[in-house]
Amino acid sequence: MSSALSELKRFIFWDYKRASWQYDVMVGLILAFIFLVPREWFRDQPKAASIVMLPAGHDANAYWIEPELLSSASDAGRTAAAQSLLESRTHKQLHVVRIETIIDSEEETKGYIAYTRP
Repeated sequence: MSSALSELKRFIFWDYKRASWQYDVMVGLILAFIFLVPREWFRDQPKAASIVMLPAGHDANAYWIEPELLSSASDAGRTAAAQSLLESRTHKQLHVVRIETIIDSEEETKGYIAYTRP
């Protein structure tokens, strides 16, 4: 009984020397868990493209728009596309004043910030 409890304690606290067979078994169990457990067990689903309201000034609102939502719009039509998209999602009459493109260090578009007024 005491030796089983001692082994369980060593297992939990990972108290085995590297390159021992117990250490190798532990690493094998961890790798098996990582690669063999289905992702549905963790409800890991792809993230849907979204729109998020950001804090802004008193008379204006700002919205973060995922790049996938405006990818089909041209540069000239992006403001109109953002306005119709925001109105359909918020169910409010909004006027998009301007849109800022957010670009990362590798020149990839990460999203858009649309500034609106009611």
